[in-house]
Amino acid sequence: MSLAQKLKAVSEGAAKQVPADKLAIMKQYTEDLRESGIVDGVIKVGHKLPPFALMNQAGETVRSDDILARGPMVLSNFRGVW
Repeated sequence: MSLAQKLKAVSEGAAKQVPADKLAIMKQYTEDLRESGIVDGVIKVGHKLPPFALMNQAGETVRSDDILARGPMVLSNFRGVW
């Protein structure tokens, strides 16, 4: 299974867990953002990022070079306080 197929499966699975009214709001906000032109400045699939290090949810440092040594990397950003 390709990375794109795996990501699609994850997205579809998550969509089944979100109430329909909340999913509609999320989709509308996503469309509003796309129409605003903000997507033009987003890093595109296949573009190279400089090496970086971030803390994971366990407080451990995770380095992009270490992840890429094992295969493709997907970087996701979540807003808000959890």
